[in-house]
Amino acid sequence: MAHYAFLDSNNKVTQVIVGRNETEVIDGISDWEAHYSKVYGQRCVRLSYNNNIRKQYAGVGCTYDAVKDQFVAPQPYASWSLDSNNDWQAPTPKPEGDYMWDEETLAWVAAPVG
Repeated sequence: MAHYAFLDSNNKVTQVIVGRNETEVIDGISDWEAHYSKVYGQRCVRLSYNNNIRKQYAGVGCTYDAVKDQFVAPQPYASWSLDSNNDWQAPTPKPEGDYMWDEETLAWVAAPVG
């Protein structure tokens, strides 16, 4: 089975469904993106559960970058920015070890043990 994301007018993912494989032809339908777009009334884009196409699997709230033909995860923190690969980066690199981002201090802090 293939997976499809539906996009609003801002290219935000509103829904993800499991649908027909792109190689299946049923009742003369072979373009499943076009078919699902017509049925659901939103642009439909195929995606890969295994991240084989369009960079990564998308969920509701992700954005589709039509220029790069890939999905972008939601911004995890207000201080983070997108790099040229559409990956979110903290203002400072994560140190080695088990750390988590603290948006209030804009710093990496040691993750609690246990």
